[in-house]
Formats: sequence, C-alpha cells, structure tokens
Amino acid sequence: MAADLHTPALSDALVILGAAGLVIPVFARFRITPVIGFILVGLLVGPHGLGAQVDRYPWLYHVTITDPGGLAPFAEFGIILLLFSVGLELSFSRLWAMRRAVFGVGAAELTGSAALIAAGLALSGQTWTTALALGLALALSSTALVLRLTDSRTPVGRAALSMLLFEDIALVPIIFLLGAIGGGDAAQPADAILRTLGLGAVVLVALLAAGRFLLPALFAQAARTRSPELFLSASLLVVIVASLATAAVGLSPIVGALLAGLLIAETEYHGEVETMTEPFKGLALGIFLITVGMQLDLALFWARWTEVLAALALVFSAKATVTTIMLRLSGARAGTSTEAGILLASPSETTLIVLTAAVAARLLSPADAGFWQMVTALGLTVTPLLALVGRWLARRVEAGGSRRRHETESEADSGPRAIVVGFGRVGRLIADMLAEHNQPYLAIDADADLIAAGQREGYAVAFGDAARSAMLGRLDLHRATAVILTMNDPQGALRLVRRIRKDHPALPIIARARDAANAGLLYRAGASHAVPETLESSLQLSEAVLVDLGVPMGFVIASIHEKRDQFREQIREEGQLDSKPKLRSSTLRERAPG
Repeated sequence: MAADLHTPALSDALVILGAAGLVIPVFARFRITPVIGFILVGLLVGPHGLGAQVDRYPWLYHVTITDPGGLAPFAEFGIILLLFSVGLELSFSRLWAMRRAVFGVGAAELTGSAALIAAGLALSGQTWTTALALGLALALSSTALVLRLTDSRTPVGRAALSMLLFEDIALVPIIFLLGAIGGGDAAQPADAILRTLGLGAVVLVALLAAGRFLLPALFAQAARTRSPELFLSASLLVVIVASLATAAVGLSPIVGALLAGLLIAETEYHGEVETMTEPFKGLALGIFLITVGMQLDLALFWARWTEVLAALALVFSAKATVTTIMLRLSGARAGTSTEAGILLASPSETTLIVLTAAVAARLLSPADAGFWQMVTALGLTVTPLLALVGRWLARRVEAGGSRRRHETESEADSGPRAIVVGFGRVGRLIADMLAEHNQPYLAIDADADLIAAGQREGYAVAFGDAARSAMLGRLDLHRATAVILTMNDPQGALRLVRRIRKDHPALPIIARARDAANAGLLYRAGASHAVPETLESSLQLSEAVLVDLGVPMGFVIASIHEKRDQFREQIREEGQLDSKPKLRSSTLRERAPG
C-alpha cells in the first residue's frame, strides 16, 4: 500500500526540516543565532500566522504547521537532549564543587525573583495567591536558550548553570506547592509529595548504581563493533530510559536526562557520545523554538501592547536585579554578575508548564494564562537580544570596558598539551617519550580496548574518532602544542592534516607516513614533519647489519646520511616541494665519520 503523503504529521515534518535547512545556513551566514530564526519561523507558519489563512488559501496547508500540539513531545525531547549534553560537560566532582552555588545562590535567586515579581503583581491588584503563582512561574529562566547562548565553562556560563540547575530541580516542588495552595485538579495531599520524593530518591540511587557498573561495559561493546549507528542507539537508549524512569515517579524527565549525561561523562566515551548526539539536539531544540514562535499572537500583542511591555519590564528588571545582586554577594566579578543577570532575565519554557499547573489549581483563569503565555513567548524571543545587551554592559562595567574574560575551567586540562591521534604501538611509544620529558599530552583512539588498557596503565587517553570533524573541535587544538598523527591510515592522515592545517596555520603537525611518496603528499597537505616508517626502519636495519659485519661506525653513519639525502630529494620531487624536507630519526645518532 502506498504511503499517504498528505497526513498532518508528514506535512509538519517537511515544514520543520525545510525550516531547519533554510534557517541554520542563512542566519549563520550573517552571524546571527538561529534561535531567532526558528522563533520567527514558528510565528510565520503557526496558527497565528499563515496557519490562520489555510481556510482561505488551501495550498498554505503544505507550508504551515497543522497540528501544533503534535510537536510538543518533540520539543520536550529537545530540552531533554539539551540537559543530557549539559550533563556530559559536567562531572560528579565538578557538580559537587558547585553545590554551594546551586543550592545557595540558585535558591536565593529563585526565591528572591519570585518574591519581587509577586510583590509587583500584588501592588497591581492581583490576589496574593495568584501573584505568588505568577511570581514562581516567571522567576524561572530558560535552560534551553541560556545554555545555547553561553558556554558553561566561562564564568557567566558557570553562574547561569548553577541557577538553572536549581530551577530544574525545584520545578516539581513548585507544581506541588501550587496544587496545595489552590486546590482544584492539581491539589495533592502532603503524603503524595513525600511519596514522590521518596520514590524519586530510590530511582536516582538505582540509576547511579546501574550507570556505574553497566554503562562502561555497554559503550565498550558498542565501540568494539565500530558501528556509529549502534553507538548512537546506545546513547539515546540511556537518555530515554533515565528520563522515563524519573518521569514515572513524578519527577521531571530532564532530571533523568541530566543524570544520564553525568554518568556517561564519567566514562571515556563521553566525547564521542556528545559528538554523535549534537545534530539531534540541535534539530529537537529547533522544534522547541518553533513551538515558542507559534504561541506569539501579534493581534493580541497589538491589542494589549502596553500591558505586555509593562509585564516584561517587571519580569526583566526584577530578575536582572536579584540575579546580579546575588552573584555579587557570592563574590562574582561585576561584569560577570551583570551579564548573567541580564541573560537570565527572561521567562522559561518551564514557565508555560507552571502556568498550566496554576490554571489546574484554580489560581489563574485561562484568559489570564493566555496573556502570560504571550509574555513568556515574547520574553523567550528576545533572549538572544538580552544576551547581546548583557555582553555590551559587562564590557563597560569592567574597568576600562575591554577586559571581558573568556577563561575556561577544566579539572582534567589546565594548560597546553600535545594531541596524539592513535594509541597503537607507535602512539604508545610517543606517549611514553612525552611523559618521560614531562610534556603534557592527550591520546585519542577509536579502539575501546586500547583505551581501556591505556587507562589501566595510567596513560592520558580518551575514546574518540578523529575522523569526525566535531571531535577535533572538542580537542581545543588552538591550545595544543603539537598534533602527532600515528595511525596506519595514509588517506585518513592526509585528510586530517588538511583539515587541521586549514583551521590552525601555525600548529606543528607531525605525521606518520607509509613511504616517501606518502610523506611528500603529507608535506604538500601542510604537515610540519612526515616520517616514512619504511624508510627509517630500513635505515636502522642497515646500520645494525653493517656494524655487525665489521664496517666502521663512522662510515656506516656517513652512508646512512647520504642515503637519507637521497630520500629527501625523492620526497621533494614526488611531493613537488620547493625545498628538501627534514627527515627526523629518533634512534640514529647524528655523528661525523671517524
């Protein structure tokens, strides 16, 4: 039976994929974050945009979203993948080190912002229960957008992450609190709250235990198959299982996703997992942003634009003020506090969840909820602009206006290091020599067994496939002292040399070559040094044979120098080089005949 090509689901999928194909390259071309592009697409193709004209112009059906509610699960999955990627960038030791910021500054920021917003709404005529519900909802900040617009390794990113983590943890207690205050369909007895917290604790402990023992074996087996599809499936399986487990006991699924990322971050496969899931995270996040844009009703905005702007001004000023003050009291720099305060000023995607809970608890009427959903959607839309304003103000708050800091924090990597690509026999020997001379390094390989053996023996090694361009981007090559390519893959090494040289013109690249012809190609591609393995091994064998036959060492060394000059000339001719390359030997001693 032929597939029905006119189903709403297929039509919506084609619209979203088309939007992604247009938005990402066009906005990247003009160096504008695609966040704005996706929101504008949602506004254009949603029920308040072209979707409202489908009855008059049926052909618009094919370029609009016909089932906005059907996108909600995919949008939520995008947020889940985002929190999963945040977990991959963390570690339990780093999270433990952030505990004071999360439960201290994060808790103070949320309660302070909620109280200030609630006070402003109460003065405007809202009842105290409604004001409290709206204060808690609007005090939440957007995890999806903020972590997309900043780097969690910078001071601003770390400050934002600590507060966002507390907000994600506090989401379920907030919903329970609103139900207890307002009653209605969301009312929950106290024992239900305790039961949820107890079951949640049990599930989290179970996931921690299972992850510690099962995940290394699972990903090691997937890596041995050398199947990217299986590796990706295993990664998504872990995310889905952890999210479903926490959701089943009443906790937010994003808590499970964050925990899954933390568990995988403790394995040597976290870099590869992050690389493979990146495209899915970006697409799912794009769907979420489209759903935000679909909630923007410009007609409602024009009808009540003064109220909308006043509400946004209240939310932005309250959150920015409280966040900035709390960060300054915690010891953060003035520029960091200012930028983080403005970045976190907008409402959140979880604000929409809390607003729904407030309606169910009879704390908020559906009409009022619609107004505040409009405020939230508009606040999310301007979040990228807030990020720009925050950076601009931070530069001026800092002394001289030009010292905005970009330093990063990494417990495992505190300075420049050499990158060894390939941890076979040659890579291991190079790692030994680097360690012997106190030269920091990191070796990567796509062979899980080699990595496991190397880690047991104390080598600085990690699982990763350098053939993936995204993996190279995670190696911080701009801070590397050198890149040493040791894999026995001439074509793969050639592609890597070209790619690395294009992005890092001054970085030393030392490559293993199969023969003189391959060495010439590597030099032309941009290698600093190419060492033909057949050439050097032949010269070493020749030295041993001639010395054992009684030929004086001086004559042996002289003849080997002559032979090496011949090979230099051969490489120059085959590689079409302007000058003879230097051939390095790690074993032959440079001595004059005598």
